Amino acid sequence: MNTPFFCIEGVIGVGKTTLCKAIAAHYQINCLHEIVEENPFLEKFYDDMNAWSFQTEMFFLCNRVKQLEDIKPMLRAQHPIIADYHISKNRLFARRTLDAKKWDQYERIFEILNESLPKPSAIIYLKASHEIVMERIKKRGRSFEKDMDPAYIKQLASDYDKAMIKLAKETPVVTIHTDNLDFVSSQSDLAYILTKIDSHLSSV
Repeated sequence: MNTPFFCIEGVIGVGKTTLCKAIAAHYQINCLHEIVEENPFLEKFYDDMNAWSFQTEMFFLCNRVKQLEDIKPMLRAQHPIIADYHISKNRLFARRTLDAKKWDQYERIFEILNESLPKPSAIIYLKASHEIVMERIKKRGRSFEKDMDPAYIKQLASDYDKAMIKLAKETPVVTIHTDNLDFVSSQSDLAYILTKIDSHLSSV
């Protein structure tokens, strides 16, 4: 049996990190968090995407590749892991923000780096309505997200839907609609999600 390695994905603000922590606590497993606020280019990126997109995307890619390389010994030692991102998100964001020339460069680098990374047992795909996502982004109050274009978020949600259809051909995708779920305050809501995960754990 392979060591369980789950990834949580979904558009900005949908609740990936919150659910990752809850699942990690329930199963007593390691939780891998994406590096976001530590990115020194992020605020500049949101002020001027064209000028800072390549630097921003490369920082994210290199840091996430390093994180995923670092968990290989843990997986070999049969320590399950849940991450609040899947490496494919880097390609999704970069495709939307980079011009044609930079995208071509990025894509070649991505393919090389992704070759030897551990592949997840399943992806937990969180979805929410556009209105709910925008409310959650506002509520968490990150300074670099305060002026985020709602149209950008809506486009990202569409991109995620398409990406998950493609990923599902190789990796099981567990889709969970979160508009009416509060997995922080409601144990029954969390139990509902855990039941879905358990069904996939049994087949890993």
